[in-house]
Amino acid sequence: MKRTSLLAAIALATVATTINLPAQLINPSALTASAEEMKDATGLTIQQKIDKVTQTKGQFGGGDQLRRFFFGDLEPLGVQPGGAGMVVNLYNKANNVTFSYCATFDVVVAVKMGKVTRFAPEEVK
Repeated sequence: MKRTSLLAAIALATVATTINLPAQLINPSALTASAEEMKDATGLTIQQKIDKVTQTKGQFGGGDQLRRFFFGDLEPLGVQPGGAGMVVNLYNKANNVTFSYCATFDVVVAVKMGKVTRFAPEEVK
């Protein structure tokens, strides 16, 4: 019985290395990178993306950057006076960050950690 299981283990290891299975399938503990360290097609970590959006806050085209970095991850929390009339507060649940966005000028006007339904008026002007 022991010999059979030993042969089976060797056969599985041979097949796995021959067909080049990713290490994560064989050893799940190889998935040690945190969400902060993971990079996507942009080559940036989540924190680097948040920092870039924060750096370009108030500049035209910042909304395009926000949409590219967090496509499909933003949920609206509400609108409030600010920007060029009204701004919408968008929450990213995966990263616990709220962005305040002015669609008139395609500008991110405020960024804050946590779920913020309403920014202070001086932050979104």
